[in-house]
Amino acid sequence: TVHTKKAKALGLVDAIVDLPFALPTSVAGIALTAMFAQNSWLGSALANIGITVVYTPLGIMIAMFFTSLPFVVRTVQPVLEDLDPALEEAAQSLGGSDWSIFRRVILPLLTPALLAGLSLSFARSLGEFGAVIFIAGNRPNSTEITSLLAFIRLEEYNYQGAAAIASVMLFAAFVMLAVTNYLQARALRYTVRS
Repeated sequence: TVHTKKAKALGLVDAIVDLPFALPTSVAGIALTAMFAQNSWLGSALANIGITVVYTPLGIMIAMFFTSLPFVVRTVQPVLEDLDPALEEAAQSLGGSDWSIFRRVILPLLTPALLAGLSLSFARSLGEFGAVIFIAGNRPNSTEITSLLAFIRLEEYNYQGAAAIASVMLFAAFVMLAVTNYLQARALRYTVRS
């Protein structure tokens, strides 16, 4: 029964992690906006301590975190599952503290997967539209997002402006992927050397 309860708990966590994949992003944006609005229980509690989420950069970050976190989890999870416990046990037997075992044994093994997950997450956030549009509010010079600006330029029939914004987003994604590939290769060389 303990194994069954653990399996059910892991299944629930898996379902929660996969929720942003299954949920339409516009529904996620509406739900996040309603959850963090100042007249909701969570939004009012945060407002009481001086934190406003809706129509602020914090709200944009929360929406992007919600929609992109599964990419990080799903790329790191298989590496954690395949991690040999003997490595931790050997480090413990040599007198390593929990922090030093994490920093010197586990983190170097996770770094390539973590970088891959973060790059996928960033790419998803860069082009996110549905979840962010509602919580951002599109306030000029404050909560404007690039994907919405491109959409607005298209609605204004300003195809050159939309193409320029899309080109900058594409260039940023390519630069970020190049940097990520370099860091992954470097982390892999470090892992193989250690």
